[in-house]
Amino acid sequence: MARRLFLARRRRGLVGRAFPARHEAMGKSGDKGVSIKDIAREAGVSIATVSRVLNRGEGAGPEVRGRVLEIVERLGYRPNVSARALSGRRNYLIGVLFLRLGGYHYLGEVQLGATRACHRAGYHLLVEQLETAEGMPNPEALAAFVRSAAFDGLILTPPLSDDLHLLAAIEDAAIPYVRLAPNSNEARSPYVWMDDQAAAREQTLALWDMGHRRIAFIDGPAGHRAAVRRKAGYLAAMAERGLAVPANWIAQGDFFGMSGFSATEALLALEPAPTAIFAGNDEMAVGALAAAAKHRVAVPERLSIVGFDNSPAGETSWPPLTTVHQPIAEMAEAAAEMLIGGFGDQRFRARVEEQKLDYRLICRQSAAPPSA
Repeated sequence: MARRLFLARRRRGLVGRAFPARHEAMGKSGDKGVSIKDIAREAGVSIATVSRVLNRGEGAGPEVRGRVLEIVERLGYRPNVSARALSGRRNYLIGVLFLRLGGYHYLGEVQLGATRACHRAGYHLLVEQLETAEGMPNPEALAAFVRSAAFDGLILTPPLSDDLHLLAAIEDAAIPYVRLAPNSNEARSPYVWMDDQAAAREQTLALWDMGHRRIAFIDGPAGHRAAVRRKAGYLAAMAERGLAVPANWIAQGDFFGMSGFSATEALLALEPAPTAIFAGNDEMAVGALAAAAKHRVAVPERLSIVGFDNSPAGETSWPPLTTVHQPIAEMAEAAAEMLIGGFGDQRFRARVEEQKLDYRLICRQSAAPPSA
């Protein structure tokens, strides 16, 4: 049945390549050999009482409920997801929706963080790509997809976090959702974010403090929340230092490496050329490093290059990339916790409306003071 549903979605152009859901076996005894009988015996209550507590049913007082949940946590009990879904209460399935933009590092980190929270609560995670060859599905296709899905809750990644058609379809289907880094309508749903603008400002000022004045920028895709905020942070830093940025110092990219390569070739052709390039993500920064190598421009002796995201590619490039660490996995984990907490799981705090996580600069060998 699941395979037929998947193939039907592919025929409608709704499902692209995506990471598979986690399907680890979780038997009646849980991951650590602890059964519901063990919980009941330890708590001094009946199996039925434990079941009521785990399923948030009536008939268990606050003291008993607290004692059972404490034992569940202490013994590391993990409920049987399949058995609970058969009860009809819930499918125990959290979905992550994404649109293919930039490298898979971001999506991999989102999956890692959301999976951690889901596993603690006995949920499965399914990652779905909402994109056709022409781009986003039309509103009718989005609505049909959401109605046919069996998700208990959804995590939306940028730029889907701001897609009004998708938000309306999810709300019409009455599916709880949490957004990662929305660019607008923040009051519309709970969300988790990091201050990309402040981080980009700090990264730009770090280059300025090294002595760079001709600092160019490679922008991300138009309308993408992260790209908009990072460009704003770069421009704010330059304005603070009293420098009006010429239009040709900002090159257009798309968060893919090849766009960083092409943008850097254009920037190196300027007269005078920049002494530093700030790429809007690490994948474009790695492309910039490749363009510098092609044109025999030594990094960082003649050109400093910095990125954003702290991806594995930046750490293993040569020279290793100075960048901004974005806590992507932690953001996704917090988003999943918001959802599950909203379902009433007392092991998680009640769902909050907004959570902000911190960034930090990662200084490596791709940036240094200008040679002249």
